[in-house]
Amino acid sequence: MTLPTTILLLSVDEAHRLAYSLPAAVVQEGAEVVVIDNACTDTTADLARAHGARLLRLPERCSYAAAVNAGIAATAGPAVLLLNADCYLAPDFLARARPRLEEDRVGSVAPKLLRDADGAIDGAGMTVDRRRKNGLVGHGRPAAAYPRAAEAFGADGAAALYRRSVLTACAIGDEVLDEDLGLWASDADLAWRARLLGWRCVYEPAARARHVRTYSPSTRATVAEAHRRLQFRNRYLMWVKNETRAGLLRDLPFVVAYEIAALGHVLLRERHLLRAYHDAWRALPGARRRRAEVQSRRAVRRVPFGLSPPAA
Repeated sequence: MTLPTTILLLSVDEAHRLAYSLPAAVVQEGAEVVVIDNACTDTTADLARAHGARLLRLPERCSYAAAVNAGIAATAGPAVLLLNADCYLAPDFLARARPRLEEDRVGSVAPKLLRDADGAIDGAGMTVDRRRKNGLVGHGRPAAAYPRAAEAFGADGAAALYRRSVLTACAIGDEVLDEDLGLWASDADLAWRARLLGWRCVYEPAARARHVRTYSPSTRATVAEAHRRLQFRNRYLMWVKNETRAGLLRDLPFVVAYEIAALGHVLLRERHLLRAYHDAWRALPGARRRRAEVQSRRAVRRVPFGLSPPAA
């Protein structure tokens, strides 16, 4: 049976991208497309109406996490595709991805994302490694790499297909995505929480999309310092919320070695990131409150850090 799917397509003054991503979304079989208009001042609303998509207009500009949460709360489909305006689905995307949600304990599906500029892999799923560093699988590899479906740690937020029941189970209060994080690493944080609840993610290479990525290993140097600090800070908040004592003890040598190296990099190359340590400290009370709820629901003893699909 095909699960009816809600596509939540977020635009933040991205009508120039939406002109391509919205037509690709509305042709997906069995899907309702909802355009989240994050207080846009461009033609986002006009495009949504022209293509017959439902428009959810937010009266004030808010963070990525808050905007997506508003979209989740305003819809009811049993499957939800979180989609960015700069991500362009292949015509058979949902037809390829959605059957995976019928598999045992599969709560999310990660597609093969290809870079719009050159066709190389943008991401074959997402991982959190034993250092607790989140990253894209296969970024920059040839498009033919990662050809087989396999388990992944999680799905990158550019295009992530979830069972709604998993999103509901992961929610803390009214928040599915952590609004204290705002943007960067909010997808990895959600994937980690789903893992703690015992849900799996499957990478499906036949489900493809092209993506214009803003923040990646290949673009990081061009990203504004404020965004780099936010990403750096958010990794620690994600860690505080989701880490287990046994997991940390098991991987402590990897974690400590990486943190020493990261501090050295900050001191020598990116001193503006020193502020991120302070920002993380100030945000700790909220992360600890969320941790209490996350850990009270935990259903598994071991999270598969470093898990990624095979490259060949």
